[in-house]
Amino acid sequence: MREYLMPIFVVASLVVGGCDKSKSPEDVSKDVAKAEQKANNEVTKSEARAQSALDKSYEKVNDQEIKFNNDAAHQTYNVAIAKADGNRKVAIATCESQSGSAQKACKDQAEADYKTARADARASAEAAVQQK
Repeated sequence: MREYLMPIFVVASLVVGGCDKSKSPEDVSKDVAKAEQKANNEVTKSEARAQSALDKSYEKVNDQEIKFNNDAAHQTYNVAIAKADGNRKVAIATCESQSGSAQKACKDQAEADYKTARADARASAEAAVQQK
């Protein structure tokens, strides 16, 4: 049994003794250069992933901003049309106090004003959408 223990002790002492051995400056320099290169590569990859994620987020925000601006233009158009409708109804009701050709001319003017207001509202909405 002693015969087997002696080689084991010799091998174990060589292994343990080799653990504390320092590397040569050239090897350390190479290891440091490799570690720095690996760290730089990881940072570069991380920055690229971060930029890609930010770009995707920006696209989503930009799309939402465009949608919001288009919705705002559409709603502004709807409000302008509602005002034009209301003004037309008031004008026509006012025309009822007149008679004959004066009433017809008044109603024709109310319709012309209504058409102009609708056209202005449409032009404003289209201009707002194109600016965004």
